[in-house]
Amino acid sequence: MNSDLPKVLHKVAAAPLLHHAMTAGRSLDPALTVVVTGHGAELVEKSARAFDPDVATVRQSEQKGTAHAVLQAAPPLEGFVGDALVLYGDTPFIQSETLEKMLAARRRHAVVVLGFHAADPGRYGRLVAEGEALHRIVEFKDALPEERAITLCNSGVVCADAATLMRLCAAVGNANASGEYYLTDIVELARSEGLSAGLVLCDESETLGVNTRTELARAEALFQARARAEALENGTTLTAPETVFFALDTHIGRDAIIGPAVIFGPGVTIESGAEVKGFCHLEGCHISRGADVGPFARLRPGAELAEDVHVGNFVEIKNSILGEGVKVGHLTYLGDADVGEGTNIGAGTVTCNYDGVMKHRTTIGKRVFIGSDTMLVAPVTVGDDALTGSGSVITENVPAEAVALGRARQVNKAGLAIKLFERLKAIKAAKNKG
Repeated sequence: MNSDLPKVLHKVAAAPLLHHAMTAGRSLDPALTVVVTGHGAELVEKSARAFDPDVATVRQSEQKGTAHAVLQAAPPLEGFVGDALVLYGDTPFIQSETLEKMLAARRRHAVVVLGFHAADPGRYGRLVAEGEALHRIVEFKDALPEERAITLCNSGVVCADAATLMRLCAAVGNANASGEYYLTDIVELARSEGLSAGLVLCDESETLGVNTRTELARAEALFQARARAEALENGTTLTAPETVFFALDTHIGRDAIIGPAVIFGPGVTIESGAEVKGFCHLEGCHISRGADVGPFARLRPGAELAEDVHVGNFVEIKNSILGEGVKVGHLTYLGDADVGEGTNIGAGTVTCNYDGVMKHRTTIGKRVFIGSDTMLVAPVTVGDDALTGSGSVITENVPAEAVALGRARQVNKAGLAIKLFERLKAIKAAKNKG
């Protein structure tokens, strides 16, 4: 990857590759998830815990191969009774349905391997199989010419009883071209014990591994194509599908409308019937039924829009709750605010929420009219049915039903404009002459 960042922390769909693999595993509702880390262990462990606080992490201090990596999970799995699945942090697209098939095949076989037919087998390990029965896996470096001609390839994903998996991995040797302990060797070891090994097939696209920036870009394109197709199939309108970019955890209800060039960051939920117009950026927010957003709006983490809220162009909302029917038409920043139902926020309004050290909250009641260009200096409260005059700087609480004016008195100087412009023009001419 030519990067200081561990490979599995590079992102596809606004989420680390690692989280994609953990999402696939989570779909099975596992009793335990173990993440084996190596390069950049501390960063990878932090990311894994951010996804699942209950995850167990172990380190492979020396990279001696895949069987050796799996063996590092033995301590947290000690005494565990049940099946174990081995997934890979740089292989983001294994589907939950595929993993379910592997678990079903485990009822027939001691070891189950996920394979695929490759259009270009390249340097993949080859699967020597007869029907569902898997005889052995041959790494490309160790394969004979006739074995390299096989197009049935190994994904690396394995399922077995946890105790059996650890026992077989412990028996793996490293007498091969790389001097590594291959997880693939457990197939022949199992068969030598009279245990059966089985094969489950998936589409080649599920097994896409990411090892380069080019493959990362290809993975992003593949994810987005799938996400767009799924959104359309589920009843979401995408007016320009190829320009919309989803995150791994984006949730959109039926009959929602998404305009062109909308970007989804993590943690976005849009309810049925809502609309997001073009060129919006959304992250960590919730948009309720009947609300409309944009164009050119930004919703940041903690933005909660109730039903029938209107957020217009060049509006930014952060860590704020907007009640039912609130209207924020344009050119406004609402941060750390609570806004009551039916309130109208005029153009150019800003909640001044940060004092340079701490954030403070603004509370605006129901049916309030905030005049254009109002600065609300938090912490401050505006009561129900109140009004602020345009251009006001509000530094004190406004009682319910009151009108608040917080601006300097206007003074008109007769004839001064002409004199001032003449003076400024003279100054400019003198500078140009010099």
